[in-house]
Amino acid sequence: MKPFDYQRADRLEHVTDLTSADDTTVIAGGTNLLDLMKLQVETPSTLCDVNRLPMNDIEATDDGGLRIGALVTNSACAADARIRSDYPLLARAILAGATQQLRNKATTGGNLCQRTRCYYFYNIDQPCNKREPGSGCGALNGYNKLHAVLGASETCIATYPGDMAVAMSALDARVETLRADGSNRSIPVREFHRLPGDEPWRDNVLEAGEVITGVTLPPPAGGRQVYRKVRERSSYAFALVSVAALVTMDGCRIAGASLAFGGLAHKPWHDPRIDELLSDAEPSDELFDKAADLLLENARGYGDNDFKIPLARRTLIATLREATGENA
Repeated sequence: MKPFDYQRADRLEHVTDLTSADDTTVIAGGTNLLDLMKLQVETPSTLCDVNRLPMNDIEATDDGGLRIGALVTNSACAADARIRSDYPLLARAILAGATQQLRNKATTGGNLCQRTRCYYFYNIDQPCNKREPGSGCGALNGYNKLHAVLGASETCIATYPGDMAVAMSALDARVETLRADGSNRSIPVREFHRLPGDEPWRDNVLEAGEVITGVTLPPPAGGRQVYRKVRERSSYAFALVSVAALVTMDGCRIAGASLAFGGLAHKPWHDPRIDELLSDAEPSDELFDKAADLLLENARGYGDNDFKIPLARRTLIATLREATGENA
């Protein structure tokens, strides 16, 4: 780990001032950042500690939803009675990721900003456009079992590793931020993370000096909420494929659906065509197959991860059967 300066912020404006510089990084729980610093993947000259700022509450919003402060830990979020009752999808997704010790430290804002677990990104002796622009993508023709089959580019095929943001995407949450100029922004979670394109080093749409202050959830939609995560071992592993589903039934028909997918792309994947296809339709394996066709119509494997394409189909169908009661 390289030497760095340490600053403890006492107000948000202090954070935006410091992080306007490229070599300053915010630290809260540090569950991802400290690992990256030890490996010299991240080498900030200054760390800005935000843990003393008043952003660790979960509060009701005027429209009947919830606002989760950026410093609310994953453990606190998953254990909150309102989250468990009205947004169980979010609680299940959080509990499906990491250990209890990590969830006790990891924060809502930090979780959204975590970086890929690509082997080539973590190894500074290997080429990685995300870590060192222009050096190439070692995973393209290398070992790519965990890598993307949707939305990738010739510059990067890494995947976003988190669970929480996948559930938030299905729930249509929004990320609240404070910009360097003092203005506020509300960003749909579905638009917060970026696909790699020609700039894979840009994980999200945050600007220089912009800080996450919280996440807002819309009023509870009811319905059946399912989070299914397929991984290589039963606990504490990143998703090969995950599906977050919110499905509202009206008798024997699907009144509405909202789905998001993890482990498939550089960001939590949401395809509105799938939601539209399922809405006002009668559940059936034929319908679920059509949904999988939409999801995977542009899917591409790179060798070791070819299996993800049929796995995603099976996982989506199994999730929809559970969410609609078809496997009851």
